[in-house]
Amino acid sequence: MDGQRQILHGRWVLPMVPDTGALPDHAVIVEGGRIRDVLPSLQVSQRYPDGTVEQLHAHVLMPGLVNCHTHAAMSLFRGLADDLALQKWLEQRIWPAEQRHVSERFVADGARLACAEMLRNGITCFNDMYYYPDATATVAAEVGLRCRVGLRVLPGQRALHLEPEDSLEGGLRIHDRWRRHPLVGTTLAPHSPRSLSGALMRTLGRLSRDYDLRLHMHVHETGEEVADYMGLHGVSPLQRMHRQGLVGPRLIAVHAIHLELADRRLLAEAGAHVVHCPRSNLKLGNGLAAVAELLRLGVNVALGTDGAASNNNLDLFGEMRMAALLAKAVGNDPTALPASAALRMATINGARALGLADDIGSLEAGKWADIIAVDVGGIAAHPHFDIVSQLVYATGANQVTDVWIAGRRLLEKRQFLTVDQQAVAAAVDNWQTRVPT
Repeated sequence: MDGQRQILHGRWVLPMVPDTGALPDHAVIVEGGRIRDVLPSLQVSQRYPDGTVEQLHAHVLMPGLVNCHTHAAMSLFRGLADDLALQKWLEQRIWPAEQRHVSERFVADGARLACAEMLRNGITCFNDMYYYPDATATVAAEVGLRCRVGLRVLPGQRALHLEPEDSLEGGLRIHDRWRRHPLVGTTLAPHSPRSLSGALMRTLGRLSRDYDLRLHMHVHETGEEVADYMGLHGVSPLQRMHRQGLVGPRLIAVHAIHLELADRRLLAEAGAHVVHCPRSNLKLGNGLAAVAELLRLGVNVALGTDGAASNNNLDLFGEMRMAALLAKAVGNDPTALPASAALRMATINGARALGLADDIGSLEAGKWADIIAVDVGGIAAHPHFDIVSQLVYATGANQVTDVWIAGRRLLEKRQFLTVDQQAVAAAVDNWQTRVPT
């Protein structure tokens, strides 16, 4: 159906750009996988007399959600190591499990589980960082999800036994393999500044510029990490990254919790992007990010779920709600992060962070038709005073009923069209018997 004209009527359409709020009784016209028009439903029959018509009278039609930080395959470790501090979580549970089990098959099966969950939750694009990125890319393409996979740069990679230079060389081959794919792209994804020498930082900066690749990495995640780094180098990780040419519009700084004012200003002045993962930050006890302050300074802040091993689900509706509530508590200010700002973080801000704002993140003519339908007809969704507030504060991911990516329908009335749910469950059950608890 993606090559034909589709006419989707919603009770509301939430375009995100322009930021006019929800438009009652509007329709989205889709042709060739892209959005042709957004207009009042009463005008559709006159301007577009032909096409496949879908009536979604109890729904909000809105852009698909953009998950800007995931470790998709780690969904197979969901619940394996809960209620532990980050270093203990990593060193005693996650790293040993990875050494024992991570393989191309493990990543493919874990990524398929994550893609199904994200699709079911209205996420149409994700930005991943994990081993065997080619396997994750292959699965995402099969399912029909839009994604960016990270080219790994980590000394002594535990599952792959590669040095950073070898990893970069192999990663660039992966980049070349996917660079013309309509849904899949790549980023440079070193784990964090502490894993990088100055020379490797400079190499990454050059490759980022030469290949126009985003640089996706954990930055200032824990106070201990920042303190240790400053003791070793005399400056914060961000400041050293800046000296080596890594802080700019291509940087996607994940977590960014423990920032001094100078670091926050640096991110703003450089046009860098931050990905906020509120529920993972809370669960690992890593601290509270100053999101409202970053936004006030002009930093583009997006949302990520992190991996399901530290969250424990891939639900951006939950992240939106938590981000809005936390910002109010951190600033002792109920206006610090309004619902509309949280919704932008999960849609258009995420698209901007990935360099995809010309193509996704809002329902505008010419963009790809990455659309989700959210049912707000139930008891818990009434009354409808403010649909944006309803979506952020009172809507669950289970209210997503239908998903289109580039005009192709992947979820219809909560049923998968491109995922074999039974096969996914069987693969997960197989890994559960092999992964120790």
